[in-house]
Amino acid sequence: MTRTPLDTVAHAERTPEDGQPWAELGLKEDEYARIREILGRRPTGAELAMYSVMWSEHCSYKSSKVHLRQFGEKAPESEALLVGIGEQAGVVDVGQGYAVTFKIESHNHPSYVEPYQGAATGVGGIVRDIVAMGARPVAVLDALRFGAAEHPDTRRVLPGVVAGIGGYGNCLGLPNIGGETVFDPCYQGNPLVNALCVGVMRHEDIHLAKAAGAGNKVILYGARTGGDGIGGASILASESFDSDKPSKRPSVQVGDPFQEKLLIECTLEAFAEGLVSGIQDLGAAGLSCATSELASNGSGGMRVELDTVPLRDSSLSPEEILMSESQERMCAVVEPAKAERFLAVCEKWDVTATVIGEVTDGDRLEIYWHGERIVDVDPRTVAHEGPVYERPYARPTWQDALRADSPETLPRPRTGDELRAAALELVSAPNQASTSWITDQYDRYVLGNTVLAQPEDGGVIRVDERSGLGVALATDGNGRYAKLDPYEGARLALAESYRNVAATGARPLAVTDCLNFGSPEDPAAMWQFAEACRGLADACRELGTPVTGGNVSLYNQTGETAIHPTPVVGVLGVLDDVSRRTPIGFTEPGQLVYLLGETRAEFGGSAWSQVAHGHLGGTPPAVDLERERLLAEILIAGSRDGMVDAAHDLSEGGLLQTLVESCLRGGNGARIVLPDGADPFTLLFSESQGRAVVAVPRSEEVRFTEMCAARGLPAARIGVVDGQELDFQGQFSLPLDELRSAVEGTLPALFG
Repeated sequence: MTRTPLDTVAHAERTPEDGQPWAELGLKEDEYARIREILGRRPTGAELAMYSVMWSEHCSYKSSKVHLRQFGEKAPESEALLVGIGEQAGVVDVGQGYAVTFKIESHNHPSYVEPYQGAATGVGGIVRDIVAMGARPVAVLDALRFGAAEHPDTRRVLPGVVAGIGGYGNCLGLPNIGGETVFDPCYQGNPLVNALCVGVMRHEDIHLAKAAGAGNKVILYGARTGGDGIGGASILASESFDSDKPSKRPSVQVGDPFQEKLLIECTLEAFAEGLVSGIQDLGAAGLSCATSELASNGSGGMRVELDTVPLRDSSLSPEEILMSESQERMCAVVEPAKAERFLAVCEKWDVTATVIGEVTDGDRLEIYWHGERIVDVDPRTVAHEGPVYERPYARPTWQDALRADSPETLPRPRTGDELRAAALELVSAPNQASTSWITDQYDRYVLGNTVLAQPEDGGVIRVDERSGLGVALATDGNGRYAKLDPYEGARLALAESYRNVAATGARPLAVTDCLNFGSPEDPAAMWQFAEACRGLADACRELGTPVTGGNVSLYNQTGETAIHPTPVVGVLGVLDDVSRRTPIGFTEPGQLVYLLGETRAEFGGSAWSQVAHGHLGGTPPAVDLERERLLAEILIAGSRDGMVDAAHDLSEGGLLQTLVESCLRGGNGARIVLPDGADPFTLLFSESQGRAVVAVPRSEEVRFTEMCAARGLPAARIGVVDGQELDFQGQFSLPLDELRSAVEGTLPALFG
C-alpha cells in the first residue's frame, strides 16, 4: 500500500484511488464499497482499521443478527428483568433491592493458539463486562469442550486452558463454582472455552455504556496499550498496515490478573463515589469498540487525542493502537468537575489513567494523532449499523441418514455381569468420570460465600448474609443432541440447565447463552444455527426465562469439518434462603431414594451409545417443557419445605450416572430395587428428560409423595441409602471404593 506516513482525513480526500488492504483485514469487497459510500471518500488507514474489526463477525454479529432477534421478539414477560439484550451484560432483580448481572462469552480460537493466555484473558474479559455494569464480580463458571481425551493435542491444550482459568480466577480471588468439561473428536483443533461471570449490586448502582454530556471527559485507565491481541477479533496481523515491521504481532492477548484486581477495585470505588457517567470495558476491538460504542450510545459525539494513549510499545502505529486488544483496560466518561477526583482514585489504586478526549455536542467521532485528524465518522455506522446478512441455509442432505441410524440396533448388555461391566465402562469414560483433577485447580470457596460448587448440579452463591438470599447458576449443552436435531438440542440444553438450577432449590429466572457453531458461509452450519436459535427462543418463552444476553462464536471448524453445533445455555436462579439449598450427595443412611419422572427407551446421542459403540445417530430424547416446569416446582418446594435432603438431575449417563455421583458425593451407598417388569438396561442407561433422583427423609415420605401425586408427577421409590456399595438388587453391585477408583482415576491417568 502506498500512502504518506500519516493517512489523515484530508489526505484520504485528496487520494481517492490509493489502494488499501481491505481484503487482508477480513472485509468483503462490497463491505469496503459501503464504507466508502458512508464516508463519501476512501477511509483513512485508522478508519479502515476500526471498520474492519467492528464489522467482523465477532463484533458485529452480521451473520447471526437476523436469528438472534427472536430472543427479543419471543421474550416472555419478566418482572425480574432490569437490563436485557444490548448492554454489556443482562441484569435481573433477585429481591431485597439486590440486582445480579451475568453473562457468558467465548474465547475459543485464542485458547487453541495459546491455551494459557487464551483461557486466562477469556476470564478477564467477561469479568470486566460484569464490573462495567456496576457490579462486584462474585463467581465464575466455565464450559469447556476438547478433542478426544487421548489425543496428543488435547494433552497440549487442556492443561494450559485449565491453568489459565485457574491462574487468572484464583489471582482475582473469584470462586469458580460450576461448569462442565466435554471431550469429543469433533472439537479436535477447535476447543471451546466459554466463560461465565456473575456479579452483585444494588438496583441503584446499575451503569450503562454511553457517553452523554458535552464537555465530559473520556478517560482511559488500566494497563498500558501494547501490541498483543492486535486484530484478534478479525484474525489479522500488523503487517497489513506496515510491511516494514520486523515480525508478526502476537494475536493472543496477554493477561495480568493482579492489574485486573486493581482495576476492579478502582472502578467500584469510582462508582461508589458517583464519579462515572458512562463506562465501557476494552475487550474485542479495543479502543475502536470503546470509543465508537460509547459515542453511539450517547447523545453527542466524541473527540479523542490518540497520541495521549499510554503505550508500552512506542512503535505502535495509530491503526495498531485502535485495534490492540491489550487486557485490563477500561474507558470512563466523567464530568469535568469530577475528573480530578476520578484520576485521584486511579492513582490511589496504582492504575494508570489518562484523559484522552471529551464528549462533543456534535454527532461525529473524531480521532486525532498529534493534531492531525485521522478519523471522522458517524459512530453509529461503526458500532451499530454494520452489514446484516441473511445467509442462505438448508437442512443438510446427510441429516436424514444420521437420524435413521438408530441406536436401537446396537448390542446391549443383558445379564447382571454384562450390566456391571457396562456400568464401570460408562462411569470411567472421560465424559462421565470425575473432573476433580480440573476443578481442584480452581479455588471454589474464596470470599466465603460459596454454598455449593462442583460437582453439584449448580453453583450457589450467598448474596446477603443477613437474610440468606442467594443465587444459583448452571451451564449445559450437548453437542451430540444438537447434531441430531439442532432445534431440540437447544431446547434440551435449556431444559438441563433449568433442571440443574431447580435441583439446588433455586427458582430459575433468566438465561445467558454462548452459541458455538461452524462457518456461517456453510448452508448446513447456518441451518444448525438458525434452528438452535429458534429452539432456544421457543423454549425460553415456554419456561418464562428471558435471554438477557450472551455471545455467538462462528467459524468453529478445522478445514471443512465443523464442530457439533454446541449451544451452551447458562441459567440463573434465586434462593430466598441458601440454608435450604439441596446438595446432590446421599449423606444419611436410611434416606429413601425416589426417581421422579418417566423413563422411556431413549438412547439417541446417549453417553452409552458413545462409550460402548462410538455411535451417534437416531433422535435425541424428547423434551417436555411443561414437565420440566412441574419437576422444577417439586424440587423447589421439596427444598424449601425440608422434604428432600438431596436432589440430582438425570442427564448424560442416565440413572446409573446419577446414582453413582450421589453415592460418591455423600459417601454412602444405596440398595436399589428395580421396578417389576422394568428393563434394567433401559432404566439404568436411558437419557429420558424431565427426571431427577431425590433422597427423602423417612419422616417426610408421606408429605412428599402426596405433593407429587397432587401435582401429577410420577414418583417411584426405588431404594434406600445404606452401606458402602451401590447394589442393584438381583442384578449386580459396585463397592464404593471400586467406583471411586474407576471414576476418579481417568483424568489423572490422561493428564496428570
